[in-house]
Amino acid sequence: MRNITGMCLCEKVKYEISGELGPIFNCHCSKCRRWYGAAFRTRASVDISQFKILDGHSYLSKYKSSENVSKHFCNNCGSPLHSTYEDNPSVIGIPLGPLEGVGSRPKANIHTGSKASWYQITDGLPQYESWPNSESKVRETNA
Repeated sequence: MRNITGMCLCEKVKYEISGELGPIFNCHCSKCRRWYGAAFRTRASVDISQFKILDGHSYLSKYKSSENVSKHFCNNCGSPLHSTYEDNPSVIGIPLGPLEGVGSRPKANIHTGSKASWYQITDGLPQYESWPNSESKVRETNA
């Protein structure tokens, strides 16, 4: 079993993920764009049993960004670290930017219905206007 490591910008919070990540997506929702100050956030999910904070517990803070989601971050440097979900407490959402050792690539662009107006998606991956499921509308990759 391989381990993936991550840390915040100031390197006070360090964490480890054991095993493989769940599917990787580029999320274009307005909350991810605001949280990261970027056109999108590349993210995956893992089971809570795979995630372990190695150092910096005292630097962890959280913000309830919606009724169901809490964003966890370093209170020293402000780096976003992970998300937790009240309706699914066994899952943690992980941004890929702080990780070392990721061997997979994104599978799709999600929440493209609220993507930044100034950004054009050109990666050729499938595009979903919301979360991908059997009823999701796939946008043309040149949209």
